Order: sequence, then C-alpha cells, then structure tokens
Amino acid sequence: MRRPCIEIDVEKIKHNANCLVKQCGEKGIEIMGVTKGVCAYLPVVQAMLEGGVKKLGDSRMQNIMALRKAGVENPIYLIRIPMISEVQDVVYYADGSLNSEIDVIKALAREAKKLGKVHKVILMVDVGDLREGVMPEDVLDVVGEILKLEGIEFEGLGTNVGCYGAILPSYENTKILVDLAANIEKKYGIKVRTISGGNTATLSLVERGKLPEGVNQLRVGEGILLGTDTTHNFRKVPGTVQDTMKLKTEIIEVKVKPSYPIGEIGRDAFGNVPVYEDRGPMRRAIVALGKQDCRIEGLKPINGRIEILGASSDHMILDVTKCPEIKVGDIVEFGVDYAAMLSLMTSGYVEKVVIR
Repeated sequence: MRRPCIEIDVEKIKHNANCLVKQCGEKGIEIMGVTKGVCAYLPVVQAMLEGGVKKLGDSRMQNIMALRKAGVENPIYLIRIPMISEVQDVVYYADGSLNSEIDVIKALAREAKKLGKVHKVILMVDVGDLREGVMPEDVLDVVGEILKLEGIEFEGLGTNVGCYGAILPSYENTKILVDLAANIEKKYGIKVRTISGGNTATLSLVERGKLPEGVNQLRVGEGILLGTDTTHNFRKVPGTVQDTMKLKTEIIEVKVKPSYPIGEIGRDAFGNVPVYEDRGPMRRAIVALGKQDCRIEGLKPINGRIEILGASSDHMILDVTKCPEIKVGDIVEFGVDYAAMLSLMTSGYVEKVVIR
C-alpha cells in the first residue's frame, strides 16, 4: 500500500446515508447526495446509493462524466452554476443544474433543443450568504423568462448558506423560498415541484422542527461523508458516525531539535511569517505529506500525545516528545475534517483505500 493514504469505510458512509435518508424522508424531504467532497469516488458514491440516496449532485462536470461512464444511471445535477463553455456537456450528462443567470439558462435551452432533451433547472435565490443566486425581488421576473424557454423544465427554487458568507440557515431565511414558490404558483399557475432548502447546515433545522413546511430537498455531502456539520462548530449529526475516514502517513525522520528556529526569520514557502514558541529541545518527527496534499489545519492526530507543529509543501512536522516509541518507518494516523478530506481526495499523491 502506498502512503500517504486515506482509508474510507464505505459501510459507515452507507449507514450515514441511510440514517439521513430515513430521518428526512419521514418529514417529506429528499436527500440529494453531494459527491464533490470525494471527487465522486465510485465506491463512496455506491455506498450513498446503497444507503438509499436516489439523486446525486456534484460541482464538477468531470466527476459527473466519470459517473456516467461508470454506469451510474441515477439522476445527477450540476450544483455549481454552469459555465457557458460547458453547456453541451451539462445537457448531455446531467439531468439538471442549479442556475442563477438567465443567459446561461438560455444557452442550456438551445443545447437541450439541439439534443432533443429537456434539462431541469433549479433557480438559486440569494437569501443573504452572498454567493450564487437571484435576489428575491427579481425571482418572479426571472421565472417568467425561464417558462418561455423550450428544452428547459423549471423544477423549482434553491438556496445556499454557510459556504461563503458563513450565514447560518434559519426559519426566516429558508421560508423566503417557500413564500416565493407560493407567489410563483399563484402568478403562473404552475406547481413548484422542488424547494431545495440548503445543505448539511440545514439539517439542524430539520432536527429542531424549525424547517419551514414546503421545503422538500436538502443537498447533503459532509453529513453523509463525515457525519459532521462544520458550520455549526463541527457538531456531530445525530444518528451518524464520524470515523468514516482516516489518513495514514509514514515517518521519514525522527530527531531531537530545538523548538525555535536558528537564524533570521523571513517568510515561509507560502509567503507567511511564522510565529514560534521556544519550548526547549523537542523530539520531532517528519511525515511524508505536506500542504500540496492536504489542508493541514483539518487534521487531528488519533494519538493524543502527538502534536502537529506545521508543514511545508512536502513535509509535516510533528512533536512526538511524549512518544519515545515512535521511529522512522512507523505509521501515524489522523482524523480528517471536511476541508482536509476534500484536499486529500483531490490529491493524486494520496492513495485511496476502501475498507469495510
């Protein structure tokens, strides 16, 4: 087995998917399983589907294309606003997409008509996070334009919070979608089939009974993959397990060295000026993993006696003073958060290993 590697327990991910599908299904809410966090790694996607997820979402067309070529036939949505340059692939490979620009939707309509397809569109509404979305006061007019387009099916409304502006979901900002849907139905005489009320962060509203009636979809990645919710202070999502993934690294050096660098301190390889504390001589270990492979801040040593001191692009330095038994060639294991998982799964230098 090559190292570093990330071990993925697909049975635990299947359990998490099943747990959330059941909990939300009892309240009439479908779960769209978001696969971007693992780059649509097929064994993980299969675990989601075996856990009861029926619909998938990803932010990269490369991932969606790979899933189709692997034989996945479930509905798949592009959950990042499509680029004009990729509309042909979007219509060909994806059943639907989240959108906020009418010019992009018109381009999707032209391509859908050319290919003899109908592409589903969920119109995103900005309720305060200030990432993607039409402002609420413009929604009715934009929907009117969408309804005129051949090749496009207006499926409903969606929103996203917690990712850019760190705005937390609430009854008030989520109900904006429900009210807008009612206005659309009244004005245009249609049924708004989907109200996609957010992501893992919105699960807390479901648990507390605070999600407005009418919201019938959540797009969940982290809650299934890790059983956590970063936006709510890394809380554990009830009913899920968290030890779904583990990073394994190999020690390539162990030496006693000063804890404070010797010489004039400038900027590191990433342009930062580091700050050090003089803690005297320290037993330090280096593992073969760095910032090119992983967001180091998202790692937590499973051995509580080990402390991460920092990293360069290729090396991560650990304080192993309390671990006299550690030697070169030993394996050090880490738990991962969402950001660390995302970077590790994206890195071509990190082996992906499925365990059950």
